[in-house]
Amino acid sequence: MESVPALFSDLALILVTAGVTTVIFKWLKQPLVLGYIIAGLLIGPYFPWFPVINDHDSVEVWSEIGMVFLLFAIGLEFSFKKLKKQAGTVGITALTELVSMCIIGFFLGKVMGWSQMDSIFLGAMLSMSSTTIIAKAFEDLKLKGEKFTSSVIGVLVVEDLAAILMMVILSTLAVSTALDGKELMYSVLKLVFFLLVWYVGGVFIIPTILKWARRFMSEETLTVFSVGLCFFMVWLANKAGFSSALGAFIMGSILAETLEAEMIHKLTSPIKNLFGAVFFVSVGMMVNPAILVQYWWQILVITFVVVVFKSMSSGVGMLLSGNNLHNAVRAGMCFGQIGEFSFIIATVGLSFGVIDEFLYPIIVSVSIITTFFTPYLIKGGEPLFQWIERKVPESWTTFFGNKEKNVKVKSGDKITMKTLVLNQTKSTVLYGAILLALTLLCFSLLDPVLTNVRQPFSGIIVVTVTLVIVSPFIWALCFKRLMDKDTESKFRTNKANRTMMWILDAVRFLLAWFFAFRIFRQGMNAEFWKSLSILMDVNVIAIVISLVYLLLLRTLSPVMKWYERIEKRFLDNMNNRQTLQSFVLPEVLQENFSLEKMTLSSKSDYVGKRIRECDFYSIYGVSVVGIDRGDEVIDLPRRDFVLYPMDEVTFLGTEDQLGKLRPFVEAEEDVLIKERPASDVDIYFSEIEENNSYCGVSLHDSDLRNRFNVFVIAVERNDNFILNPNSSLVFELGDKVWFVASEAHAKEVQESAKSIIEN
Repeated sequence: MESVPALFSDLALILVTAGVTTVIFKWLKQPLVLGYIIAGLLIGPYFPWFPVINDHDSVEVWSEIGMVFLLFAIGLEFSFKKLKKQAGTVGITALTELVSMCIIGFFLGKVMGWSQMDSIFLGAMLSMSSTTIIAKAFEDLKLKGEKFTSSVIGVLVVEDLAAILMMVILSTLAVSTALDGKELMYSVLKLVFFLLVWYVGGVFIIPTILKWARRFMSEETLTVFSVGLCFFMVWLANKAGFSSALGAFIMGSILAETLEAEMIHKLTSPIKNLFGAVFFVSVGMMVNPAILVQYWWQILVITFVVVVFKSMSSGVGMLLSGNNLHNAVRAGMCFGQIGEFSFIIATVGLSFGVIDEFLYPIIVSVSIITTFFTPYLIKGGEPLFQWIERKVPESWTTFFGNKEKNVKVKSGDKITMKTLVLNQTKSTVLYGAILLALTLLCFSLLDPVLTNVRQPFSGIIVVTVTLVIVSPFIWALCFKRLMDKDTESKFRTNKANRTMMWILDAVRFLLAWFFAFRIFRQGMNAEFWKSLSILMDVNVIAIVISLVYLLLLRTLSPVMKWYERIEKRFLDNMNNRQTLQSFVLPEVLQENFSLEKMTLSSKSDYVGKRIRECDFYSIYGVSVVGIDRGDEVIDLPRRDFVLYPMDEVTFLGTEDQLGKLRPFVEAEEDVLIKERPASDVDIYFSEIEENNSYCGVSLHDSDLRNRFNVFVIAVERNDNFILNPNSSLVFELGDKVWFVASEAHAKEVQESAKSIIEN
């Protein structure tokens, strides 16, 4: 018999140990992530009193898969629309924390006597938080949906993106000890380009495919398809030079805009829980007690700096961005740890040989310790705020408490020079990224296919196909107006406005012409241009052809309609998930209100009540605008509507109001698996003999159900069974009557019939 691969025994050890420790931590009412870390410590290579794993490489692969699913799940719950609303908060907070911790880490390294490069890398590592750890802590502590948690996740996303640029900077410093501005700019543009292309292309294509395939989808096919898309984006991200985590997050955020988002999240949650457990256990396996002893004082100092100054800098960033003191303190306490990107940065330094080897185990140890304390720091945010509120002057709490406006007003529809330039710049960057991506895709796919086609026909085919695909976007870049005619005419009354609009239009035209020129110039092969170069210079010919193409494009209305269809499809897909709601909030109201669908738990106190009997509005200030019950959708239910378990109720309110209501609607079960209470009900039978009082009596006339609470389930007659007998059935001599009853009632029937035999 063949032996089982080591991976099976390793997984058995990991999951069983993790299961036992998490049950203990659940009993102790502690976060589950801490149980996973303890499980990893127990089965790790540094704990000899417990069985250890054998195949470390396979476990690392499974751990990587776990991180992918964790980031995929975060993406499914993330909304780029919310990130857009919180752009100021997220950007200022992330910048404040990153800059502060890089500086503090650098000077900390210098104080401890480390080299300059060690100090630089230390600052970079201390600036990175752990998205997976914080997200898991939010899940364990039931904080998902709180207002400050969405801001924290947004900051973490920005940090992860900044980590990619930081690794470019550190790699350049490691090689040349000088920062290459061109390399950094290239990395920034590359990151922006791929994010735009992935998100725009994904939102346009994926919801369209899902809409077509919806009638063929089962839970199995949807699971396979969504997981396949996740790993496809992970592969694309790696090919582009980015992390697997970024690719998983991007695909999750794309699928978050689809109708299938909630179902995908439900179906992939068990997979995330399984592989996520392996990931967190693998983190615990890196704990080396010997390292803790050897570098104990450096680890303690760095841990103190991370917990105190990282939390403080994040909280200050929240305050600077306009948040109130309550949200700033609670959010700041979430960042008191370093995560997996810190390991990656340390690995970069080791691979170039510019940092000392002792730095890596120190950072790993600090990460483990701060990860252990993260849930407690998050839980301590509320008590810390209350302590600060008591200690600081009232004028401070009043100032910081009112700093964040509860209601945001509409700024008006008037277009200023600033908004015009901003809108034109955003659209130009977007169209430019799409055109570049489509052009590269067409040339890379068509050139190998047409290698056997005789020149110059192959070049003509490549150019023609490429122009057919990109023409709508070239038209949009060059000729599409961002204002209606009336608004534009009013805006042009000012001479400065006219000049700025002319400059912006010229920039857009030149960029569109550049793309057309490059397509013609690169698409045609050398022999084609050689034959035309007899007449004039090759570049001049390409310039003339591209200008003629743009003039023709200006007169082609079908291209405009084609683009409008493309844009409409994209916008429909972007707002796809909102169609599940009773109505869509206008953008100005989205600044103040949110629509959220909550599933009414069977444990909720609202079950069985009419809406008018509930305190949704009187206590929480929210309103019920819709209810989904099975296949039935009830919009604007009346106040006498009765709520049932598993109703999906759509509430309208602010994020704070909805966050306070959520725990009482989606109340969790105390026990996952419920035991049936003890019962003495059993199955008995009675044989109808000559002295039986029921012989010749019908089941109806015997009145066994009402007199003794007995339920007859079968009658055995002549070796045949009459199942669920009709009430008109007459008991005959020799019948065996099978019935369900309690022991006491069975004895009562026995006494009344004078012949009951217990089975």
